[in-house]
Amino acid sequence: MGPAFNRIWASSIVSNLSDGVMLAAVPLLAISLTDSPVLISAIGATVMLPWLLFAIPIGVLVDRVDRRFILAGANAIRSVIVGFVALSISLDVLTIYGLIIAGFVIGTCEVAADTTAQSLMPQILEEKDYEEGNSRLQISETIIQGFVGAPLSGFIYALAMFLPFLINSLGFAIASLFALSIPIKYLQDVRAEDVTKVKSNFLADMKFGISYLFNQKVLRRLVITTASIGLCYSMATSTMVLFVIKELGLQERYFGVTMAIQGVGAIAGSLVASRASNKFGRSLVMTCAIVASSVFVLIEGFAPNIYVLVPLATLGGFVISQWNILLMATYQTVIPQDLYGRIHGTRRTLVWGVMPIGSLLGGVLAKVSLRLPMYVGGAIATVIAIFSVNFLLNLGENSRAESGL
Repeated sequence: MGPAFNRIWASSIVSNLSDGVMLAAVPLLAISLTDSPVLISAIGATVMLPWLLFAIPIGVLVDRVDRRFILAGANAIRSVIVGFVALSISLDVLTIYGLIIAGFVIGTCEVAADTTAQSLMPQILEEKDYEEGNSRLQISETIIQGFVGAPLSGFIYALAMFLPFLINSLGFAIASLFALSIPIKYLQDVRAEDVTKVKSNFLADMKFGISYLFNQKVLRRLVITTASIGLCYSMATSTMVLFVIKELGLQERYFGVTMAIQGVGAIAGSLVASRASNKFGRSLVMTCAIVASSVFVLIEGFAPNIYVLVPLATLGGFVISQWNILLMATYQTVIPQDLYGRIHGTRRTLVWGVMPIGSLLGGVLAKVSLRLPMYVGGAIATVIAIFSVNFLLNLGENSRAESGL
């Protein structure tokens, strides 16, 4: 798919490896610092909060500045912050509040890195390759995080609490170098368009991103639907580590292993997403995936033990990975390339910006019962998905018509 995609892919692989090592380490570290469900859920909330606060201005910045530097800079800052966390752990001075603050900074960098990477995709790939490109990124993310990083995470954490964070810091540093190596020729066209077409100031560009999304009726409803279901998912999973360890009795060192097993479903879903879309149609596959995923979230709350929960979560991973891949391909198809950063930032403000609310609600519900967040979140998500079936089935045709494609 070309050298530019390969650099982004390589950067993604390295950062996902370090993220995988952190995947089990962060919740394990959190429960070693506090047993409060609210504070534990606050970690997930503060990581997602920057999407609500900064996604729109960062999106505008992505459309104005050399995207290689934004991607590299975001990874470099994450490397430094995680390095400080590792040092604080080794010196035994880290508190749950310090971890929450670090999560907020890392989350802000995640906004910049994700927005930049997704803005580059339609710029370096032809439309026919969108699904395949997103599928490759999804597969590598799942394999590296779930089958390399996560299984090792619990054991590395057991050796030394700071070690997963040190590995994560080094991974982000390497990912930053890969981002800088993206060939500049793949970025020149969009920058040229920005120079000739975008004459407004920064604030006007932010307003434009909001108004564009508001005026595109199909796109607007898709974003609202996705945001509502995402809030429910965030609510359901915010205290999952407590549910698995405290309620189901899983030993901490096996937490990463269970996550790796669940990754099998995500890989399978990523492998079949493009093929299923070609055979059955993107809209039908997306519709079935989001309904099934919501039902699985609800059923997981009734799991009597880890041996039932893991297969359910694996099936959930199978369907939600298909939704994620095809949803992103839809956005990349209908949003103009030179506007992608600010529109992507606006929609992510809504979709991911509400997730901190869901996480905190999940923490409050978990004080009553560790199963309650999955009951409530899964039930509401299922209702929303079912009521959205007709809209989603006609999504492809309507979105293209609205965009004039």
